[in-house]
Amino acid sequence: MFMRFPGGRSKALTLSYDDGVDQDERLIAIMKAHGLKGTFNLNSGLYAPEGTVYEEGNVHRRMTRKQVDALYTDSGMEIAVHGLTHPFLEQLPQNRCTREVLCDRENLEKQFHRLVRGMAYPYGTFNDEVVECLKTCGIVYARTTITTGKFDIPEDWLRLKATCHHKDPQLMELARKFVEKNTSRAPWLFYLWGHSYEFEQNDNWNVIEEFAEYTGGREDIWYATNLEIYEYVQAFQQLVFSVDGSMVYNPTARTLYFQTAYGSCEVKPGETAEL
Repeated sequence: MFMRFPGGRSKALTLSYDDGVDQDERLIAIMKAHGLKGTFNLNSGLYAPEGTVYEEGNVHRRMTRKQVDALYTDSGMEIAVHGLTHPFLEQLPQNRCTREVLCDRENLEKQFHRLVRGMAYPYGTFNDEVVECLKTCGIVYARTTITTGKFDIPEDWLRLKATCHHKDPQLMELARKFVEKNTSRAPWLFYLWGHSYEFEQNDNWNVIEEFAEYTGGREDIWYATNLEIYEYVQAFQQLVFSVDGSMVYNPTARTLYFQTAYGSCEVKPGETAEL
């Protein structure tokens, strides 16, 4: 038995971009043009003061709170924690680590009037104590900067690995494999991460434009935010099967899908189905 994503799809794709810089506006426009979705990780303690004017050549241009509101509200993208002031969390005492995560989460929840449960580690650094801190703060997943070059469903969501960074020289090779190959068994997740200012810094917006055009708009791929994928996987893991595998009960509030040797199955919320 193998999990399938909404609609019975065997593939999902998500993006994760950090820091809340003004190049996110162009990135989101590209994503929306091709039906992609993702998560933007913000440092709510580092918004630029209103009226900030950056020196020519400065590509890391953090947005003001008003700009952040205007760009991400109702964008269809997820907002997640990136640390209040983007520190090396593993270098902090536990109380300060907790403050960095919890205050950022609280600020973002008040700003966007939604629950914030995800995160990307600032600088990609963490240790076991930081992971325990995140659990205390109600964070359910946290993205690292570790990449796998694979499409595996995460097993440790608080040490979440990505498929690749957008500067990976194998990006389009991985994209072609993801799109063109069929997966009849375990489902696939393509997880792409980066910083949008890097496209301006390296003068290569064509990289994400080519990726989005090639991978977007496909009926067999579920385009989702990081949290949407996490929540679906968690719901799927709550399915209850009879001993002989002939019945399944879905105790969750969402329709769930899976594949067996006998075909695809759909189980509606609260339903007990014969297999």
